[in-house]
Amino acid sequence: MKRYSIIVAGGSGQRMNNNLPKQFLLLKGKPILMHTIDAFYQTLSDISIIVVLHPNYHEYWNELCQKHHFSTPHQLIDGGNTRFESVKNGLSLVKEKKSLVAIHDAVRPLITHNLIETSYQEAFKHGNAIAATLCKDSVRMQLNNQQSKILDRNKIYLIQTPQTFNYQTLQQAYQLPYSEKFTDDASVVEQAGFSIFLIEGENRNIKITFPEDLIFAEAILNSIKPDIFST
Repeated sequence: MKRYSIIVAGGSGQRMNNNLPKQFLLLKGKPILMHTIDAFYQTLSDISIIVVLHPNYHEYWNELCQKHHFSTPHQLIDGGNTRFESVKNGLSLVKEKKSLVAIHDAVRPLITHNLIETSYQEAFKHGNAIAATLCKDSVRMQLNNQQSKILDRNKIYLIQTPQTFNYQTLQQAYQLPYSEKFTDDASVVEQAGFSIFLIEGENRNIKITFPEDLIFAEAILNSIKPDIFST
């Protein structure tokens, strides 16, 4: 089946204390978004990569590509006011009905080849594959201002991306009207009546959200072997 990747790059950078959206911040000398795009292309050279980006930043992105001599094939499309709208826009560029579509955060640049390949393989078998890691910390749920309740952390998963789906499943799910309950693509697909299949994510597949995350990501890249992303 044809494979697509929709990379959602609509972050504003507010939590990074930086006016520049975080997908454009430098990680080992090049923008984070370039690392993310390359992770997919270096795993699957025949993949079609769609980058969803706010229209105000298209020209800036093209300038960055020239500056960094970045030529990895990808298509740009406008982002929307919500992630839901952005993904829906990205889906409009998927041409083959018999295809698998991985939706990935632009600011998760440390994803490995193994997780990318596994996500497509498992989505082919089950209709979808959602990367997740088992919670390591104790977890409590707030009941009211004074009481909370312990939850079983062995049943709590932290959801990552990629979230990979059969295209026809996504196409059906994204016909739903937008809801604030849609926190990710799996929540949209679940609302459409499909069961969600979890696969094992990776602890190093971090989402760069805060300044310390960028430091951590750079430390990981500086400490690992060159071939670590293929294992």
